[in-house]
Amino acid sequence: MEAAVALNADAVGGRPDGFDAVVVGAGPNGLVAAVTLADAGWRVLVLEAASQPGGGLRTEELTLPGFRHDVCATVLPLALASPALRGLGEADGVRWAHPAVPLAHPLDGAPAALLHRDLDATATGLGRGERRDDAAGWRRLLGPYVAAGPRLADGVLSMLDLPPAAPLSLARYGAAGAWPATWLAKGALRGDAARALFGGLAAHSMLDLGQPITAGYGLLLGVLAHQVGWPVAAGGSSTVAEALVTRLAKLGGEIVTDHRVTSLAQLPPARAVLLDLTPRQVLRIARDALPGRYRAALARYRYGPGVFKVDWALDGPVPWRDEAVAGAATVHLGGTLPQVVAAERAVARGRHPSRPFVLFVQASVADPSRAPGGRQTGWAYCHVPLGSTVDMTDAIEDQVERFAPGFRDRILARHVMGPAALEAHNANEVGGDIGGGTADLRQFAARPVLSRRPWVTPLPGVYLCSAATPPGAGIHGMSGYHAARLALQRAL
Repeated sequence: MEAAVALNADAVGGRPDGFDAVVVGAGPNGLVAAVTLADAGWRVLVLEAASQPGGGLRTEELTLPGFRHDVCATVLPLALASPALRGLGEADGVRWAHPAVPLAHPLDGAPAALLHRDLDATATGLGRGERRDDAAGWRRLLGPYVAAGPRLADGVLSMLDLPPAAPLSLARYGAAGAWPATWLAKGALRGDAARALFGGLAAHSMLDLGQPITAGYGLLLGVLAHQVGWPVAAGGSSTVAEALVTRLAKLGGEIVTDHRVTSLAQLPPARAVLLDLTPRQVLRIARDALPGRYRAALARYRYGPGVFKVDWALDGPVPWRDEAVAGAATVHLGGTLPQVVAAERAVARGRHPSRPFVLFVQASVADPSRAPGGRQTGWAYCHVPLGSTVDMTDAIEDQVERFAPGFRDRILARHVMGPAALEAHNANEVGGDIGGGTADLRQFAARPVLSRRPWVTPLPGVYLCSAATPPGAGIHGMSGYHAARLALQRAL
C-alpha cells in the first residue's frame, strides 16, 4: 500500500481518523475524481476556494435578473461522449437540450455552412449550388470516424490506456489529426464552405492552425457533432456540477466551499490527495516538498492564449443575415478559412486581430429557460494573448454585426470579462487561458510532464487531476477519472 500523505490532523474537518482522500478544487475534474473515489467506498473531502463548486460549470445572472449566463462552458458535447459523464441524465437533474443545428459558420455573400447532427445532411448542405465538391470531401473526411461509434471518443479521452479502445480507428484518427488543420482542410476539402467550417472547429485548439495536431481538434469536434450533438444543459451548465455534487453527497462525500488551500500542510490526513489545479497553483501549495527536477518541469509548463468574453441580455433573436443561423446554438464568426487562420495566427504571435475569430453562443435557442419572456441570452469570446488587458468588446460586436446587422440594437445589457476577471473567477484560468495550458504538440505529449502516468507526482499519494493532465481541456471529467483510478489502484 502506498504511504498516506503526512498532513495536518487539525486542519479542515478535524476528523481524528482523517479522510481516505482529499480533493482540492471542485471543477468538473475534481468532482468526477471525488465521485469515483466515493463510489469505491472511500471517504472523500473536497475543498473549493470559490463560494460554489463547479469551476467551469457555473451559471449566474451576469446581466439582468432572469437572464442565466454560463460563466465559462455552455456547449457540452464532450460531456455526452465522456465515459465519466455520459451517464448523467434527467434522473440526476440534468436535461440535455439540443438545438436544431449544432453549429453554423456564416460567410460573406454566401449561405452559411451548417454542421448538422446528420452527416449526410451536413454534406448535402455543403454541396449546395456550385459547392458540390464540399459534400464528397466532408463525407470522405469525417465518415469513417463517425462510423467508428463511441469507441473512438473513448480512445481519445483515454489515450494512455493499454490496450487502447478502437485501436484501428484511433490509429487512423491519429494519422490524420497529427497534421496542421490548414493542410488537412486544403488537402481533403475542396470548397470554401467546408474549409471554413473545419477551420472554425480546429480553432477551438487555441493554436496557430498551421501547427501540427490542430487537425485533430477539428476532427474530434466534428465527429462529436454527428455522433452525440452539441447540446446545452437546460437551466445552465451549473446543473451538471449540481448533479455531481448530489451524487457525491449520496455517497457520503463532503464539500467545503470558500476554503482556499495555500499549503499541502493545511490538509487533513488522507491516503490520497488529488489536485484539480494547474502547475502554477501546484507549485504554490507544494513549495519545496516537490523534488527539484519535477518542480522545474512544472515551472516550464506553458499557458496558452487567454479569452475575452462578453455576455449579453438581448430583447429578441439575433438578426442573422442568413436565417438558417438562427437555429444554431453555436456560431463561428470568422469568415473564410484564410481569415480564421490569420486571426488565430495573430493571437499566437502576441497580437490582437482587428477581426478576431469569435465563438458565439445563443444558448436560449435550445433552452428558452435561459431568458424571460421570449428574450434571449448570448455570449461570445475571442482569443487574446495571455494576460491581455485590451478591451475587445467592440471588435467582437463588430464581427457579430458583420453577419447580423442590427445586433447592437437588440442589446439590453452586457457583461464583460477579460483575462484578469476570468482568472479571478476561476484560478485555473491563468491569464484567461480556459484550457488549463497550451496543448500544442510538445505539451500534448508532456502534460504537464512526459510520463506514462502524468497524473502521478513524486509525492507519495499526491495526484494531479486538472485539465493540465490528459486528455486536457473540455468538460469531460476524464482527467479526474484517470487520477482517481490510479489512486485506487496504488492504494491496494
